Amino acid sequence: MDDRPIGVFDSGIGGLTVLKELACVLPNESFVYFGDTARLPYGARSKETIIKYAHQCINFLLSKDVKAIVVACNTASAAALPVMKESFKEPIIGVIEPGAAAAVEANKNNKIGILGTCATIKSGAYEDEIKKLCPGKRIVSNPCPLFVPIVEEGWAETEVAKIVAKEYLKPLIEEKVDTIVMGCTHYPLLKSVVADIMGSDVCLIDPAHNTAIEFKKVLYKKQIQNENKNISPYYKYYVSDDPERFVKVGSEFLEKDIDNIEKIDIEGYN
Repeated sequence: MDDRPIGVFDSGIGGLTVLKELACVLPNESFVYFGDTARLPYGARSKETIIKYAHQCINFLLSKDVKAIVVACNTASAAALPVMKESFKEPIIGVIEPGAAAAVEANKNNKIGILGTCATIKSGAYEDEIKKLCPGKRIVSNPCPLFVPIVEEGWAETEVAKIVAKEYLKPLIEEKVDTIVMGCTHYPLLKSVVADIMGSDVCLIDPAHNTAIEFKKVLYKKQIQNENKNISPYYKYYVSDDPERFVKVGSEFLEKDIDNIEKIDIEGYN
């Protein structure tokens, strides 16, 4: 049993959607969250750069004595997870495999849509995982590079978001997919917009919940879950830029106040 915190990182505030699910599934655990807000978005970066960033993020979290790590970022999960698992001995889980499994389970007409950053879509990570689980599925993928800045600006419920979403969803509508993976931690904040456009018959998959379920299994398998109920769980937040903006928008993500936050220089954690 281990009462050390769990580390979670993302390119920005989007990973708080994953943290929220983790907190629900693992209420006794403490968490250290890092949002790499200075280098957002990861989705337009090269694979080599994303691997470098992920390595620095994990090194930082390990400096806070975390016992395991959740790569909340879809882009980092797609581009860097295999390398990170080889580089570090601590348990590390990403969001791709749980999200793909949920999509396969929900899908009925063998047509699945994937929305993600340019890097995630280019990697083919979701497509590969889905076809590994069920080879007969037709995958329709579309990069949505404007979704992240829209969410980071707090514009998820605006007319701008609706106009952009309509353009990105056209290929998925044409192919009549009945399941869509929201393949970026920011995208669940656009769920209502996407749902309005696609209609109630289309199932929207947020990988966050399934990631939390799978991560719980990892903790118990490794026997590093926290069962010390005499210690209250805590949450500590770190960012690489602009804590005030993170607090404002991030509080809406979590639906609770963020009051324990610090800015750090991530470049020092090579």
